[in-house]
Amino acid sequence: MSDGMQNAESAEKSAASGADERLKALEAESDIAADYLEELLDIADLDGDIDMDIDGDRAAVSIVGADLSNLVGENGKVLEALQELTRLAVYRETGERSRLMLDVSNYRANRKAELEKVGKKAVEDAQATGKPVRLDPMTPFERKVVHDVVAAAGLTSESEGEEPRRRVVVQPA
Repeated sequence: MSDGMQNAESAEKSAASGADERLKALEAESDIAADYLEELLDIADLDGDIDMDIDGDRAAVSIVGADLSNLVGENGKVLEALQELTRLAVYRETGERSRLMLDVSNYRANRKAELEKVGKKAVEDAQATGKPVRLDPMTPFERKVVHDVVAAAGLTSESEGEEPRRRVVVQPA
């Protein structure tokens, strides 16, 4: 076997090993987050089931159950805070910054579908008018969804402003 073939084979094994390690780290994040959230549900005397998944390059944890609207709050503000607390719990255990995504009662999933429509409309408006389209202020999660829709349509977008008034601006072609 030539040195080139051995190096390529070694690189493939190394990449596979790195992917396995990353998957294990994400599964560990999910487990830590689930334990933290179960404790929180017990303390708050709320019923909910916890689902864990890996979504691309991040751990995803969902709480589903009866009335969990208090864990979402107005415009998802409580959910955002709970996600940050959960990320801190993961950081405390692992020493690594977490990009974990938390959803409660499918709030984020439903909001994502709404935002995809907003992004498509902004793309249509930018193309029709030839002018930039400025959207309402959004959370980082919401902006990412819109940026992804805009990029998929072949246009560019940028975020402008300061938190909490940061917004997406869709540029015409």
